[in-house]
Amino acid sequence: MLTARQRLAALLVLLAALLAPLPAHAADQVVSRNPVVFVHGYNADPGVWGSLRGKLRAAGYSDAELFSWGYDTHQSVNEVLSGRLSSYVDQVRAQTGAERVDLVAHSFGSLVTRWYVKFGGGTATVGRWASLAGPNHGTSTAWACALWDQACRDMTPGSWVVSRLGEGDETPGSVAYATFWSNCDEVINPDSSVALSGAANHAVGCLKHNDLLGDDGVAQGVRAFLSS
Repeated sequence: MLTARQRLAALLVLLAALLAPLPAHAADQVVSRNPVVFVHGYNADPGVWGSLRGKLRAAGYSDAELFSWGYDTHQSVNEVLSGRLSSYVDQVRAQTGAERVDLVAHSFGSLVTRWYVKFGGGTATVGRWASLAGPNHGTSTAWACALWDQACRDMTPGSWVVSRLGEGDETPGSVAYATFWSNCDEVINPDSSVALSGAANHAVGCLKHNDLLGDDGVAQGVRAFLSS
């Protein structure tokens, strides 16, 4: 049986071991990454990200690192939505203590996030930006609802929003950019609308517009981009 002095000595040794700094090889294993903010597309909601969120969790992300922004998709990219996204990103940064976030957008969300990055100060708060099936240079299918819907007008080829986003550098700042596009996308016409100059542009094969959200290959591409 240990004496009182021996028990005290053992306790001091244990405390010293717990307070000692991590060895170099253990410290190297600590992963530092940006929280991810998902931004859905037109006529959708944050629920569309269930599959990709699950795949990122399986790759090691925690729920505390994954955020899905919900918004009214029938409003203006530049006058309303990009400012609201800016406020949400600030909330995420304050909650997580992160300097930057990574943005993953689908469809119409690509225009909202691009406007925030290019004109709303996002070059200082965004590390990586990924677009899945984004109408980055407009899509002719948006003419079907452009008469009564502002967001649809913003998505039409040659719209003020699309034209302003295309002026000068399409991928400004130190942000890393990636796009994922399909040659069977029934919503984005032409297919070439998605790719951006200065981005890593990935062809994903023959997938329908919303199928990019749940495709394993696309998820692998997004995970690789976020970890790059």
